[in-house]
Parts: sequence; structure tokens; C-alpha cells
Amino acid sequence: MYTLRWQPPYDWAWMLGFLRARAVTGVEEISETRYVRSYSFAGHRGLITAEPDDASATMKVTLSKGLEPIADHCLQRLACLFDLDCDPRLISEALGDLGAARPGLRLPGCVDPFEQAVRAILGQLVSVAMAAKLTAKVAQRYGEPLESADGFLCFPTPQQLAAASAEDLKALGMPLKRAQSLIAVALAACDGAFPLTLPADVEQGVKDLQTFAGIGRWTANYFALRGWQAKDIFLPDDYLIKQRFSGMTPAQTRRYAERWQPWRSYALLHVWYTEGWIPDAGR
Repeated sequence: MYTLRWQPPYDWAWMLGFLRARAVTGVEEISETRYVRSYSFAGHRGLITAEPDDASATMKVTLSKGLEPIADHCLQRLACLFDLDCDPRLISEALGDLGAARPGLRLPGCVDPFEQAVRAILGQLVSVAMAAKLTAKVAQRYGEPLESADGFLCFPTPQQLAAASAEDLKALGMPLKRAQSLIAVALAACDGAFPLTLPADVEQGVKDLQTFAGIGRWTANYFALRGWQAKDIFLPDDYLIKQRFSGMTPAQTRRYAERWQPWRSYALLHVWYTEGWIPDAGR
């Protein structure tokens, strides 16, 4: 067993609820107190179990035998998923009143950036529940069962999805162009052309993402938010953000959000999840 730490406060009920709503059947099992998922990296496969304990501000992590050789890597990916390195005091100081009601909100990252790219593409113009179901279909069609854990499978690798047929993917319930986009991203990931790690220039990185077929501004920014866990991303084109900033253009919304730099990703979460929030008309 391994132990990870974080700086309180941390809203674990919200974080686990956010991830549970997006859980991919066969890959993840998430309860109110525990996160479990399959994982495959560099030829190692197994199961990760993470259980946060608020009282001690620690997370207990168990890795199945197959992942022991890459334990440090697995722990780093969990720290990214749960934003464990966040200093909530810095965020509170930057967000002021916006973050006062929920100082324990953290930025959900990901365990596997390629998997997150697939999720972002499949999440276009559909509900959260529908995106999770469609992602599960892709995982079940192209992923491989995890022999050491009954009922679990490993999310498909870029190589496995690159070899898929667009028509086959379409049959799972997605538009043909989206299927073609998945294959194109998988091929680019195989070649190292798709940026799976946080670039030095995030703004340029987001622009580069939009050069891939099927990835528009919203998808690029959402992937940057979670796949890279970029801390200074805002989504002025997002449906709910447009509702929150009613009467403002995306450009006006973007300018308004500049007050929260360099922590706009956290501001985005608070705006999303603060019912009834409206921008200050006087600022």
C-alpha cells in the first residue's frame, strides 16, 4: 500500500461524484469513498485502488501486482487525476468571493491523457451520461480484458484504435466524422504528433489541437483542462458558461475571466457548479 497526501480543504464528495458521473463501465468503478480502475502502461497492466481519508488528509493507494514495477508512475498519474499538488490557499486568494463557498473544489485531471482525448471527442454535443456510455462501448469493443481482475478491461491503446474501422466505430452510435476523428487522433498519438503532455505554451498548444480533424475550440480547451490539467483554461463557448454569462459575447466572457488568471480553470469549475451565479455587472 502507498500513501499520497494533499493540503485541505478538499471536497471529496464533489470530486468522486464528478468522476462517478463520467465513469466508464469496465474501466472504472467509483463509489462515494473509493476509486478503482484498470490501467496499462509500458507493458504493465493491473488495477489501481485509491481511498481518500479526510481525517488524515491522505490517500491510501493499492496497486495490483502487475503495476508494482511502475508504482511511481501510477502514483504520479493519481496525483494528476485528483489534483493533489494543488495549494488551495493560492486559489482562494486569486478567486476571492467566487471560490469562498467551496474552497475544497479541485481540478479533475486524468490517469491516461490519450483516454481523455477520446472521452473529449466522444463528449461533443451529447450529455455526460451518453458520453460515458459511448466511451464504454468503445472500450468494450477495442479494449482487452484484464485477466487479473474479473469484469475489468484496459482502455484501448492508440495502436488498437488506429487499427479500427470508421464504419465499425460508427456502428457503436457516433457520427462517421467523429469516428474518423478518433482514428486520426489515435494515429497521431502513435506517431507522437498528438500532444499528450502539457506544452510550455498552453495557448499555442490549444491552437495546435484544433488542427486535428474533428477537434474544435471547445474540445481542445476541455482536453487541455483535463488531459493536460492546465490551470488557466476558460471555456467561453461552453453551453452552461453562456447561460451564466447571459447577454455577453464569448469575447466579453473571455475578457471578464481574465481577472482570475492564472487560475481560470478553477474559476471555470466554480462558475459551473455555483447555482445561480451571475457576473458582477459593475466590473
